[in-house]
Amino acid sequence: MATATVTASTRVYSPFKLSTSTSTEDWLDQLETQGYAVVKGAIPPDRAQYYQQKAIEWLQSFDPALDPNDPSTWKNANLPFQTDRNTYEHYSVVHEKFMWEARQEPGVLEAFARIWGTEELLVSFDSLNVTLPNLKTARAPWPHIDQAPRKRGLHCVQGIINLSHAGPEDGSLVVIPGSSNLVEEFFDTKTDPSTWDWKDNRYFDDKDMEFFTSRGLKPKKVLAEPGDLILWDSRTIHWGGEPTEKSNTTRTVIYAAYAPTKLASEDALAEKKHIFEVWGATTHWPHDNIRLRDLQARLPDGTPDPRHRSEPVEKPKATEQLLRLAGVMAY
Repeated sequence: MATATVTASTRVYSPFKLSTSTSTEDWLDQLETQGYAVVKGAIPPDRAQYYQQKAIEWLQSFDPALDPNDPSTWKNANLPFQTDRNTYEHYSVVHEKFMWEARQEPGVLEAFARIWGTEELLVSFDSLNVTLPNLKTARAPWPHIDQAPRKRGLHCVQGIINLSHAGPEDGSLVVIPGSSNLVEEFFDTKTDPSTWDWKDNRYFDDKDMEFFTSRGLKPKKVLAEPGDLILWDSRTIHWGGEPTEKSNTTRTVIYAAYAPTKLASEDALAEKKHIFEVWGATTHWPHDNIRLRDLQARLPDGTPDPRHRSEPVEKPKATEQLLRLAGVMAY
């Protein structure tokens, strides 16, 4: 696969296409046509249960009294600070041993190898999501994509390693099926190219969304079971769907995206190595847009959290496979 090349001053095109013509995998076809898919049973149920338990234990390391089955113990003041999007990315959690174990699950790696046609992959240093039901007021949808308007074609596939039941009433990813095939037309006809930048993130307001709804597109909550792998094209409009009042499920997921290491520049690999060495978190992208998220955990008022951790509670074992996925060791 060749790397993307600049063919116009305002656009970078990717030559990559999903190779589904000879595939018997329905999820690959759906990923191409609808912009999202679910790989059923990518992780065995007992392993999914193990990862969810480790995630809960990580939360309990801040508040031993926390009981996921007892709402009276769910006290925000005693929990590590979450962003307003329900994700944990500080306290070195992205490099906890269980996070790296999940990223190296054979079924997860196999799915992304099928997508990209190679086993020589990099993985993002992405977040943990543990959403306790009814802990706070549900957040309104925030439709967005995670690919810059300048980038055309398929550049990134994101993933959720699902560790809990995601039914109609539970928290889960919400997508706009088919939007990945229309976002480039939207940018070209409804926006000014002079306003485009290289930031791999673009939000859509109500007026923007009229472009998609007028074409019959509508939101869909992705339903999944523990051990399923949820995938989506970064051009697919999506957001994190909140649980309803009827849900009693503790949503637990690990975000992980993979891409061929040969798509990463030397500078990107060098920065990725640095971020790994300081136990830092990155964006959703594994090979591009590599930047260190703020290492310092902060409280809602912006002051440093005294519970800040500069390294994981349980450090991962630095195997060759881990180091290659991290971009520290060459394939």
